[in-house]
Formats: sequence, structure tokens, C-alpha cells
Amino acid sequence: MMLRSLELDFFRNYPHLEASFDPRVNLIYGDNAQGKTNLLEAIAYLSTARSHRSRYDRELIMLGVDSAFVKGEVDSRERTFTLEAKLFRGRGKQLFSNGVRLKTAGELAGILTTVLFCPEDLYLIREGGAARRKFLDSAICQLRPRYAAALGEYNRLYDHKTRILRDWPENPSLLQTLDDFNLRLAQTGAILIHYRAHFIRRLSEHAPAIHADFSGGREALGLEYQTVSTVADPLKTPREILTHLLDHQQAHRQAELDSRQCLSGPHKDDLLVTIDGAPAKVYGSQGQTRTAALSLKLAQREIFQEETGEWPVLLLDDVLSELDGKRQSFVLNRIQGGQVFITCCEEEKLHGLEGGRAFHIQGGRLV
Repeated sequence: MMLRSLELDFFRNYPHLEASFDPRVNLIYGDNAQGKTNLLEAIAYLSTARSHRSRYDRELIMLGVDSAFVKGEVDSRERTFTLEAKLFRGRGKQLFSNGVRLKTAGELAGILTTVLFCPEDLYLIREGGAARRKFLDSAICQLRPRYAAALGEYNRLYDHKTRILRDWPENPSLLQTLDDFNLRLAQTGAILIHYRAHFIRRLSEHAPAIHADFSGGREALGLEYQTVSTVADPLKTPREILTHLLDHQQAHRQAELDSRQCLSGPHKDDLLVTIDGAPAKVYGSQGQTRTAALSLKLAQREIFQEETGEWPVLLLDDVLSELDGKRQSFVLNRIQGGQVFITCCEEEKLHGLEGGRAFHIQGGRLV
């Protein structure tokens, strides 16, 4: 799998860009705030139609214009795909594959899979549960179209239920719709829990071995899925999980009305990471938590390779400069094979990767 070329119009700080890439290593260098991260963001957007930095697509459009365009030529599954995203300020987006408009972002799954690693990911273990849910969502959306569709619907339903709970004392008639929203939330939530549980099981087959290699066998990494308390076995079918979610909703109904907040559902899920049995978030050193985060990302890459038979496109956004020499070498040794994009400052030198092309970015332009 590889990205042959990329074309941008009015995406972030790029008025226009056209570039063709090497199938191995592509070094994107330049001073800070010139657009290196924006370039990697555009590549990742073609795989999920979501940004890792912004919740709203309108933030990806250059100020002063009404639309933006992203186009990529991708070799995948022994075929060539032309992926296009047209973003409109205030009017959503349109996605195309080989000229055919896609109904949902989930239809992008499996065409261009990417693993993005940025400096914030080094704090993945230390941060709150939202960061780890985002990691899971981004990974699973690229593999499972059904999950991507369920996640989009769940977020819409959750926002609507939140407004009902917030406003019902002033407008009691809103409660007439609450049961319908609860049922639909439980149905989509059961799908999310099912897929998250199975993906975490896959992570548990890869990440501990990577972490053990990293630590010289001195540390044992553990992963545990934490979801709604009434769901005893999240690996069961969505139909079986649904019953347990409805029970949890019913038990928390009055508390939700009193607090005017949504208290039941997988929007509070978390991934517990342990090192030698102790929670890494609480007891892990900075080096241990960084190694654990690296292990999760590299495990994600290996899962994608197993799933698709091709290495995903790896996007390293200024992350190597945040690592010591030992961790840099470990990462570079683990990513031999597949296409890699690496951003860094001009004066930095990378050892361990040979061949490829270098691109100098300045002021949103390729120079």
C-alpha cells in the first residue's frame, strides 16, 4: 500500500500543492509552522475523512475561502484508487473513490490505511480516557466500515440526548422522545463496545511483545478494556450487549434526569494500560509510558498489516525528535517495510532509514 501522489487546494495553509512520493521513505522538512503537520494531516484525512487535530471540517479550510480539496492516488489491494475529499464551509463534505461519490466515510475503510504518530501520542498513557478512545476509534474506523458508521451515529445521538437532558426542565415535552434516543444509543453503543473489545484483544496479542523487546524483557505490558459496568463480556455479540446496556440505562435514568447529563454508554470507555500489573498512568515513569505508547502504535501497524496483507502508510510527525537515541533506533528498526512519511526540522539527520526523497516545505509551499 502506498500513496503515489497528493494534490491540495486551500487545505489549511496550502493554496495549492502537487507532489509525488517515494514508495519507501519521504522526509518532509522545514521550519516550524510552515505546514509539515498539515501535509500529514491531509494524507491521514484521506483514510478516515476525519482530522486528528480538529473536530470540525471547516477548520481545515483556509481562511477567506469557502472550500478545500484533497486528492490522492493510492496503490492498494493490487489496484489504483483516486480518493478525493471536497470540503465546504457550512455545507459539509463530499467524498469520492475513483469518481464515485461515497455515501459514508466508512466506505473509505481498507483503501488507504494510515498509522499516524505525533508528539501528543507520547502522552497517550498519561492523558484521560478521551485520548485512548480517540486512538481506538481512529484505528477501528479504518478497518471496519460498520464501526465508522455506528460511531458517527452514536455521536449524533449522544449530542441530541445531551440537549434533551439539559433542556427538559424548561421544556418537559422533550422527555417524550428520550426512550427512543436511549434505545438507538444502546443499539449503536453495543456495536462500538463489540468492536472495541475485539480490537483490544488484538492489541493484547502484539503490544506486550513489542514492549518486552523494547525493555529487554524487564517489563510486562498489560491491556484491559473498561466499559459499561453491566457488560460482563464485551466480546459477545452486539445483540447480547444491547440487553446489558438497556439495563444500565434504566438504572441510571433518574440520575441522568437529576444531573441533566448522559451517564450511561460507551462514551466513557477507557483502555487500562498496566506495567508489571500496576496502572501505567499512575505509577509508570515517563520513559515507561512513552515506551507503552510506542508499543500501542507499532502494534496498531502490525494489526493493519495482518488484516490487509499490506503495510499501512506510516506518518511520523516530528515524533523522533521527542525520543532519545535508544527509542529512535527501536522505532526505525521496527518500521522496515512499507511507505513512511517523516517530518522534522532541516538540521536533523535520521539514521537507520535508507533511500527515499526529501521535500522542503516553506509557507505552505513545496520549494
